[in-house]
Amino acid sequence: MASSDDVVTRSMSINSRLPAQLEKALERNIVLRIGWTTSGEPVPKDGELGLCPNLPKGARIRSLGRLGPFTAAFGDGGTYTHQGDCSSFLGAGNNGNDITCEREAGDCVGYGQRSGCITVLDGVGDDAGSAMSGGLIIVRGDAGRRIGGGMSDGLIVVHGDVGPDPGARMSGGRIVINGRCPSPPPGVKIRALTKKEADDINKQLSEADLQVPADAVCIVADGTPVEGIMASCREDLSGIALVPDEGDHNPHHATCDTVTLIGEEEALALPVPLLPFLPNGAPKDLFHPCLVSKSPRECDIALIDGSNFADAPELVKAAGGFALDLSALPAMDSAAIDGLLVSLQSLAGANSKVLMLHGVNNVASLHTNASHHGAHVAASILDDGSGICAAATLPLVGRSAKARLGDSSSSAMMLPWAATSEDLAILCASGLGFAISPAPDEDVSGWIAQVNAGLCAHLNRLGISSIDSLGRINLRACDQDTAAVSGLRLAGYDRPMPHWFAR
Repeated sequence: MASSDDVVTRSMSINSRLPAQLEKALERNIVLRIGWTTSGEPVPKDGELGLCPNLPKGARIRSLGRLGPFTAAFGDGGTYTHQGDCSSFLGAGNNGNDITCEREAGDCVGYGQRSGCITVLDGVGDDAGSAMSGGLIIVRGDAGRRIGGGMSDGLIVVHGDVGPDPGARMSGGRIVINGRCPSPPPGVKIRALTKKEADDINKQLSEADLQVPADAVCIVADGTPVEGIMASCREDLSGIALVPDEGDHNPHHATCDTVTLIGEEEALALPVPLLPFLPNGAPKDLFHPCLVSKSPRECDIALIDGSNFADAPELVKAAGGFALDLSALPAMDSAAIDGLLVSLQSLAGANSKVLMLHGVNNVASLHTNASHHGAHVAASILDDGSGICAAATLPLVGRSAKARLGDSSSSAMMLPWAATSEDLAILCASGLGFAISPAPDEDVSGWIAQVNAGLCAHLNRLGISSIDSLGRINLRACDQDTAAVSGLRLAGYDRPMPHWFAR
């Protein structure tokens, strides 16, 4: 059995050759075949993942074998037919492709689909059509749990039985079921199809054996889902002080090295250890990398989550890197993460920087995934709904990073508030590389300049010339509560609380 690294290498190799091969196929008006020799002999693929992302309009591909996650993701108008089985996330983020899987497919088929059509001819796993906002999904065979969960528009047709909770938390769209259907969850209702609906749907279904009969049922939303309110982080880092070790202070006019690098080869430089989070894009006159959800510049990192998943191809092509918010995407095993990374890195280029984000209480799995999949940064989201205080996360992240992160990956923290120079110094002294933070106002340049000046002032006061020289020796807990949860030395007592020495 091939290792996961071998599978990723093979998959990247196939994707790297696709653009030139597709161009030739379009010129000759032929179907590009994957899984056959040039003489037509079958050589089925076995486990390749992330193949054929963002197929352009007019492209036609036929493949053979057993394929892994994220096959034909992020479509842009091409036609893709697979003779065999597909794993999870077939056609995820579809934005115009016409996809056919002639055998069965795994979980999350058509996740986040915006337009296009996906047809699976031998059943699907759980969460098919989840978070879709348009297009058509056709399933011949049984479907698993929560089909159409969270969908806001579009049409799903199932010729078979469906599992529990169909349409869970859907807000729009329709799920038509020609088979057995359990009682829908709250906020969703089941009704009969009208004759006009059945006629309109059948006009969209090309094959006669996929036509919807008159006795099929339809599942639709019954009101707007109510969002749950989770706990927020109630305490910042103000209970921690920055103190010198034993050296004298530097002159207040001394220059300090505050640059932090993301990656090693062709690194992305942060002038201060801060990555501003500006969801709608950074000002054009700002010469500092930012984390954005739309309109990225070449120096920015594009944040990919459930809200902009179908836009991922355009975002990663324009940005200097991308960040996967694993807390805002469906749960993915190692193979699915590999598939998503192969798809996106094939589009973004070899030098694109990769960040992974997850809630701070999922830090162990975050660091394990970041190290295993070669992400440059693992960023813990402080405000993850648990309400944990900021000081308590420092030993949590630090211990996990030491045990799980390799030399090629660094750790970071995403704060829910606008970071100050003290916050950056405390996080860097705790072993983190930088902070991700929203800006306090529209004057992003002024905020960064103020943070930089304050950071240099702190370093000079501590007698340190580089941000890399900060360590836990420079941190003190100002009160017993902070010392108790952080493991830092208590100011005055100048030692950690006794329980941190207990085994």
